[in-house]
Amino acid sequence: MTHTNSRIIAVVGATGAQGGGLARAILEDPAGGFRLRAITRHADSDKARALAAAGAEVVTADLDDEASVERALQGAHGAFFITNFWEHFSPQKEYAQAQNMAQAAKAAGVKHIVWSTLEDTRKKVPLSDDRMPTLMEHYKVPHFDAKGEADALFEGLPTTWLSTSFYWDNLIHFGMGPKPGADGVLEFVLPMGEAKLPGIAAEDIGRSAYGIFKAGDEFIGKHVAIAGEHLNGLEMACALSEALGQRVRHADVSPAQFRAFGFPGADDLGNMFQYKRDFEADFRKPRDVEATRRLNPRLQSFSQWLAANAAQIPLQGG
Repeated sequence: MTHTNSRIIAVVGATGAQGGGLARAILEDPAGGFRLRAITRHADSDKARALAAAGAEVVTADLDDEASVERALQGAHGAFFITNFWEHFSPQKEYAQAQNMAQAAKAAGVKHIVWSTLEDTRKKVPLSDDRMPTLMEHYKVPHFDAKGEADALFEGLPTTWLSTSFYWDNLIHFGMGPKPGADGVLEFVLPMGEAKLPGIAAEDIGRSAYGIFKAGDEFIGKHVAIAGEHLNGLEMACALSEALGQRVRHADVSPAQFRAFGFPGADDLGNMFQYKRDFEADFRKPRDVEATRRLNPRLQSFSQWLAANAAQIPLQGG
C-alpha cells in the first residue's frame, strides 16, 4: 500500500494507554487512509522502537516545549492530544501542556484535533462547597478539573472534545484490583454505593478516537463522551468473581474513607468517585455505550475485557 495519499495523524502519548490504542488502530488499518506519527519524549524506548518497527514515524517532542510540539505537528492532518496527570500530579502543568499543544496545532495548521478531556467538577462543586475537600487550594478533582478548564483553549480550533471514562486497566496497573479482606475474601473497593460507574478498556478509547478521525468533519466542534459499560460496585464484583473463579465482594466504603487510604492521589480519586456518585445521572448521560460502539465496533464490555485481561490483575494484598 502506498502512503502517498494517506494523511498523517500525530499521536501524543503513542506509547501510553490511550495513545497506544489509537496508534495500534491506525497501524492495523493500512487501507484506512491514515498513517501514524508517534510523538514521544523517548524515541529510543522499547515501545517507541516497536511502533517504528510496525511502520510508524516516530518523532521526539516534549509537551513542556511548545516549539518542539509545533515541529512534531508539521504536515499532520490530525492530532490526538492527551496529558498525563499521574506522571507529575500537577494540574498546572497539565493546563500549560494543553496550552502548548493548542498553540502548536494552530501554528502547524492541523485540520482535526481530538483532545482527551474530562469534566471540570468545580462547575457542580464550587471550591466553597464543603461536601468534598478542596485540594491543592484550587481544585476538587485535580486530574479532572485542569483538563476541563483547558477545554476552552481549543475553542475556535477544529477540535473534537473526547470525554473518557474510568479505565478498567486501572485494576491491573493502578492497584485498584481486588485485595484480600480481613477474612481472606477478595474485596473490590468502589466508594459509590449503588451508583453505576461508566467504564471502558483503555484500548477502546484509542479505537474510538480513530473512529472520530475516520468520520472526517462529522465530529469537529463537538463534544463526544465514551464508555464500554455502566456498572455498579456489586455488578463489577460479580463479573470479577466469574472471571477470577473465586468470590469477590464489593467493599462499599465512603468517599471519606477512600480519601483516608493515604496512597498518592487517594484524596483526588476519593473526590472523583464521590462526584460520579453524587452527579450520577449527569455524568452517565453523555457516555452512551451504543454511540461509542458506532465509533468503535470492537467495543468491549467489562466481562469481555476481563476474559482477556483477568490473569494480569494482581490479587495479593498491599
